[in-house]
Parts: sequence; structure tokens; C-alpha cells
Amino acid sequence: MLSRRTFLPVLAAVASLASLAPLAQAQTPLTLLNVSYDPTRELYVEYNAAFARHWKAKTGQDVVIKQSHGGSGKQARSIIDGLEADVATLALAGDTDALHIHGGYIPKDWQKRLPHNSTPYTSTIVLVVRAGNPKNIKDWDDLVRPDVKVITPNPKTSGGARWNYLAAWEFAKRKYGSDAKAQEFVKKLYANVPVLDTGARGSSVTFAQRNQGDVFLSWENEAYLLEKEFGNKVDFVYPSLSILAEPAVTVVDKNVDKKGTRAAAEEYLKFLYSEEAQDLIGKHFYRPRSEKAQAKYAKQLPKLNLFTIDEAFGGWDKAAKVHFADGGVFDQIYSRR
Repeated sequence: MLSRRTFLPVLAAVASLASLAPLAQAQTPLTLLNVSYDPTRELYVEYNAAFARHWKAKTGQDVVIKQSHGGSGKQARSIIDGLEADVATLALAGDTDALHIHGGYIPKDWQKRLPHNSTPYTSTIVLVVRAGNPKNIKDWDDLVRPDVKVITPNPKTSGGARWNYLAAWEFAKRKYGSDAKAQEFVKKLYANVPVLDTGARGSSVTFAQRNQGDVFLSWENEAYLLEKEFGNKVDFVYPSLSILAEPAVTVVDKNVDKKGTRAAAEEYLKFLYSEEAQDLIGKHFYRPRSEKAQAKYAKQLPKLNLFTIDEAFGGWDKAAKVHFADGGVFDQIYSRR
């Protein structure tokens, strides 16, 4: 039995160890998994390093961020099937909504949690062509010519491909006057597609490295990356009309609560809106939200004639049901050859 004289020093030692426990816990490295879409690989490599420095300075804790990339729809399915993402940074809100619909991984109002409907940057779709533009491709209506082969991924698995499809549809609807004419136009376009890759990066490889096709329907940032890597082989042109792509981000609530990573995961997404991160976003050819970063990158990211998914299609939920659900318009117009 401890006397009072021996008990007090023991109690003091225990208290001292207890005070060190949070520090020891803070020094335990934390791991986050960011499940994203194809063309964000390079952006998140640099962003993850910046966030790790930020988190270390703020908490004293090391953090390792792992990346997973693929077609946006396919990535959403992977999370639903058990991939333990802490954050999902997918190509479109419709894919992210699936995480709520199938398994309640996130709340229904997930887009209200961060500024700009949880979209820290925007992008758009452009036309990547062979160097010198030998087929003289200038706009969407050149893509239905019989002498043009088009490279684009599969809208059943790729978010970027859905933006491509809807941009072409709205162009045709405005030019030719009806949804019926737009459907006819898009059917002709997909008749010119020799292969449907599952994601945007796969289509980029098909076009730039395998030299298939005359034009690649591409994310704007991917077009710049191709120009940097294959500058002597490719050019790109801005069409007369394109779509405002708004890739959204979310914490995957069910996973972070199970893993105890909510605080870091939430901070990871909030940091995307910081000036440091917005500058990285512009550096990697995405369109930042910050006015300061917009001004800095204005020359490489010119103002364009863009429409939104809400304006043209009544939002992602409606567009997905009409065009991309099983038996929808895309299934009707596209037959595998």
C-alpha cells in the first residue's frame, strides 16, 4: 500500500506522462486517401506536399496523402464498393451524389459545406488537334465530318467524357434548334469515335502516344499538359461554345468517422481555397476561384463563352437520368462496333 509520501511523486509522474500523451499522439503520422479523377494527378502531387507542410506547422503532426485516380464514375463506384477514401475530389457533382445515394457515405447537402458549392476551381473542355491542325478543326461541327476521327472517353465511366458529351449536345442544340437535332449530331460524333477509354488520361495516351484520332476532346488542363510534353505533335483550339466544368470535393463522412481522420480531411479540403493552393491550381492550368490567382493566370486561361449544367440541362441529376443512365440517350445513340 502506498503511503502519502510515495503516492504523491507517483501521481506527479503519471500526470507528467498524461501531459505528454497529446504530443506523442500528434507525432504519430496520419494517412489520408484522396480518390480523384484522371487528370488531377500532377496537381495533387504538388498540393499534397503543400498541405503536409501546412498541417505539420498547424498541428505538429506528419501527414501522408495517398492518391487514387481513374475515370470519375468508376472512382465513385470504387468508394461505394469499399475503397476507404477520406476525401473524394471527383470530376462532377453527379458522381459525388452517388456516394449519398448508394450507402449514405455523405449527407445529401454535402455541396453546402464549402464555398462555391464545394468547387474550389473550374475548368472546361477544349479540342486538341495534331500539330498544325491538318484537318482544320475549329469547332464542334467539324467533329461530325466523315474524315475526322474523335478521341473521347466513355461517359458511362468518365466524368470528363460527360462534360464532353454535354458540351457537344448544347452546341448542336443552339446551332440547329432542337434536342432532336442535337441527338442526331451527337450520334454522328460518336460514330467517329474509334475507341472509348474508361478515363480522360487513357484517352490522352490513346491520342498523344498511340497516335490515334484527329482530335481529342480534352480537359483544358490536360490540353496544356499535352502541349508541354508533346509540343511538336499537338495543338489545341477553343471551340465557340463550351461548358463550365465544376469539379466538386467532399469529405467521405462514413469513412473519416470510422478512421478518426475527420479534422485532417476537412482541413485538406479547406486548404484548397487558400491563396497558396489557388496559385497551384492556376499553375496546373485549372481555373482558380481566387481573384488574385485569376489575375495572375489570366493570359493562359482566357475568358470564354461558357454555359452551365444547370442552365442547359437542369442540373446533374436530370442530365444523368436522361443521358447516362442505363437505357438513356447515350445508350440509344452509341452501339459498340
